Amino acid sequence: MKGVISSPPHPPHLLILQLSSAPMKPIDVMVLGAGGRGTFAYAPYARSHPEALNITAIAEPDADRRARFAAMYEIEPERQFASWEEALGAGQLARAVINCTMDRMHVASTVAALNVGYDVLLEKPMAVTPQECRLLVDTAEKLGRTLQICHVLRYTDFFNKLYEIVNSGRLGDIVTIDHRENVSYWHMSHSFVRGNWGNEALSAPMILAKCCHDMDILVWLMQQRVKRLSSFGSLQHYRAEKAPVAAPLRCTDGCPIADSCIWYAPKLYGAVEGQYETGSGFMINAMNGSDKTPRERFELLKTSPYGRCVYHCDNDVVDHQVINMEFEKGVTCTFTMHGHSDREGRSMRWDGTRATLYGDFYDEQEIRIHDHGSDKVEVIPIGGKATQGSGHGGGDGGIIRDFIAALNGQTSTRQTTARVSLESHLMCFAAEESRRTGQTIDMSTWRTSDR
Repeated sequence: MKGVISSPPHPPHLLILQLSSAPMKPIDVMVLGAGGRGTFAYAPYARSHPEALNITAIAEPDADRRARFAAMYEIEPERQFASWEEALGAGQLARAVINCTMDRMHVASTVAALNVGYDVLLEKPMAVTPQECRLLVDTAEKLGRTLQICHVLRYTDFFNKLYEIVNSGRLGDIVTIDHRENVSYWHMSHSFVRGNWGNEALSAPMILAKCCHDMDILVWLMQQRVKRLSSFGSLQHYRAEKAPVAAPLRCTDGCPIADSCIWYAPKLYGAVEGQYETGSGFMINAMNGSDKTPRERFELLKTSPYGRCVYHCDNDVVDHQVINMEFEKGVTCTFTMHGHSDREGRSMRWDGTRATLYGDFYDEQEIRIHDHGSDKVEVIPIGGKATQGSGHGGGDGGIIRDFIAALNGQTSTRQTTARVSLESHLMCFAAEESRRTGQTIDMSTWRTSDR
């Protein structure tokens, strides 16, 4: 293609390898929560790197998931627990805990683990109120424990390359940023309509549950905080009044538009004979259907929350939201999150005084730099999750490596301690207040308030 310069991919996990060059002792860990994140995102590192990580115990209330996890990671019966309370009440069984419990369990389980003596790697969001976030920070620092939050985007090759470009001056002075989190229609329906994060009272605002990742990565890339922000958004589509005429409460009750509905549960969850699911494997795992036939999955959907019509659920979180931000040095940023995308991933545009950068963080990842005053385009392919060995473009494995390194006395500029992660969470809480009140939020006031 005319005017295109192809640059070699960024060396995989370059900074991580530098971080992990010294010999490290295997770390014994207990996992709290055997859902998708605990079982398939973080624990697999112990199977591929037994010299670095050893899983010694599991706590999970669902008996099937607990048994599956125990079999996968060879956990002895006496170290399999039905609750985090039972597990932490058994004394310290490992050096650290990987906490993948539900959002509203994070504070109680993490504070208990820290007090027992565990260091903790905690799934995001760290907590669902500003006060609880501050409590976690204060508790970890008072006890001298490591508490790290799973902001995995910092550990991807893509965002490390973007960090390098932005902070090298390659784009000149950054003037404005457009960052989008494009949640696919099937992921939205699974997690934020039918699933665990659809109802705020049971989980958290969607901007916190889904986008504290993005707030964290923007602050890290810019190396400065946000001065003020405003936000708008609502639940526009997944509402009862949007339901087609005669749509039943459950997809398995004979829906008249089953053939044309893109959210028809049997189709999404592989419960139609002779068809592949159009959603994702993690959705099948969530309903404990990975080892089931299509007919068995259909039976599960008759009672599972994932079998409900998307227009007849108890969901109340937004399906689209924007945040307008001004950084401390005057850079402006627009952030868009929505649940109506054709594919899952992030896209972005960075405009500087010397060049404009476009980035695609999907399964296929690429950065393109257009120099001002030139028709040349520098294309930087990064690769996708299939080439990087773990989810989130390699970030899931990267956060485990960094946590292990931290427990072995090593540090990195990317380490997402609770203190570091507090900022991204406060931004999400401020954005949600702005969305509800229509006010612009001064972040300096918000940080020092007792909210």
